[in-house]
Amino acid sequence: MKLKVNTIPLILILLSFFSWTTNAQENTKKPNIVFIVCDDLGYGEIQSLAPETSKIKTPFTDQLTKEGMVFTDAHSGSAVCTPTRYGIMTGRYSWRTKLQSGVVQGFAPNLIKEDRPTIANFLKDQGYHTAIIGKWHLNFQYLDPDTKKPIEKIAKKQLPPVGAIIPDGPVNRGFDYYHGFHHARDMKAVIENDKVILYDDEINMLPRLTTKSVEYINQQAKNKDGKPFFLYVPLGSPHTPILPSKEWQGKSGMGDYADFVMQTDATVGAITEALKANGLSENTLVIFTSDNGTSKAADIEGLAEKGHIVSAGYRGSKSDLWDGGHRVPFIVKWPNNVKPSSTSDALICLTDIMATFSEITDVAVPSKSGEDSVSFLAALQGEEINSTRAGVIHHSISGHFGYRLGKWKLLLAKGSGGWSSPREREAADTPKAQLYDIENDPAETNNLYETRPEIAKKLLKQLEPDIKTGRSTKGEFAKNDVDKIILWKSEKKKNKNNNKSKH
Repeated sequence: MKLKVNTIPLILILLSFFSWTTNAQENTKKPNIVFIVCDDLGYGEIQSLAPETSKIKTPFTDQLTKEGMVFTDAHSGSAVCTPTRYGIMTGRYSWRTKLQSGVVQGFAPNLIKEDRPTIANFLKDQGYHTAIIGKWHLNFQYLDPDTKKPIEKIAKKQLPPVGAIIPDGPVNRGFDYYHGFHHARDMKAVIENDKVILYDDEINMLPRLTTKSVEYINQQAKNKDGKPFFLYVPLGSPHTPILPSKEWQGKSGMGDYADFVMQTDATVGAITEALKANGLSENTLVIFTSDNGTSKAADIEGLAEKGHIVSAGYRGSKSDLWDGGHRVPFIVKWPNNVKPSSTSDALICLTDIMATFSEITDVAVPSKSGEDSVSFLAALQGEEINSTRAGVIHHSISGHFGYRLGKWKLLLAKGSGGWSSPREREAADTPKAQLYDIENDPAETNNLYETRPEIAKKLLKQLEPDIKTGRSTKGEFAKNDVDKIILWKSEKKKNKNNNKSKH
């Protein structure tokens, strides 16, 4: 007698099992990562972040805020370009290197040492295909295509020759593919991988980066190897030269800069649409941010007269120690992992990218790296960040230090530390430092340095070892690249001037 087997429940069980394993595989699969960094875009430029004071339309970035999480207290590692980019790439503050102020100018060895891990080679080691499409601004050399000798920089706006070879660029720091330029002054020189390939007008750069980003996503979608990808898009906009394309000129009704911001926003839309069109949105982590606050080249006062406040009421702008210099938009979209239309008030820094990528991929941060990086993955999941770092260090274009610990912010400068008034030389009769209660005085108008000396002392006591010990997080012994880092920049300048007057 044959046993009669009911196969229907068995099929259902098998289907259920296969469905569960497929979902489990999807959930454990490493996400693609798209990291967009705008250039000189202040917190108040995005309408959804500052609806009352932002008058420039940014529909595509606004859509990201609806689909993801907004960090309201995110800061760049510095108030200017190069130091922030160094911090993003390495998880380490740039003032630990020889770059103590200002930015690099190109035609020089890479600021990132060859043996220092970057987020690119870290992810590459985890099986990612890595690409950078945009602005590097961390120095690299150009070799003459004929003699193979380094080309020296002898003019401010000097361009490397077409065909020049780059021995220490992004493809030598972990990236499989590079298309872009070094920095604003040599934007005409278009680079691919390790070579200058052509000259092109600056007005074509943003459309070029948009097209190349979309092409890269399309290409990765067709790959059959199943490798995840990391696409780093450090845009050159809305930094100078402020050159919106013809189809964007006049769109905002508020001038070239506002037009350029709108065009930059459209690039964000093109990238997210490419992900969607290729069915990649669900397993792609998208991060949108800026390297520092808005530049004065944007005509900040003129925009304010039209009701547009670039820093959303935070004091200062690009270059400054005040929050307008380094509090930046920071939006994260990651379907099934980040709650849509959510916010986080966690204090984070762009140096935190490395530790966060480390926790997402479940692989430890490489040895001797990420000294100032703390993962914010917990915040993405609506939980509190477990940090071994006490506070976040701020840095201005002139090298002045600031320190944020909880609601308190200490600035070791009399004025802005940057381009905004009062500068140091204009603030002779003010206290030698500034202390603000950011929770109750986010605009930094009431200096409490002299009335709350115990708080200032507490912050300074924490800042000093964070600088001297080579790292601000717990971990392996680290050392700064330079032996002496001046903590009180204005005091040093004052003493130097006094010594000059005696001779």
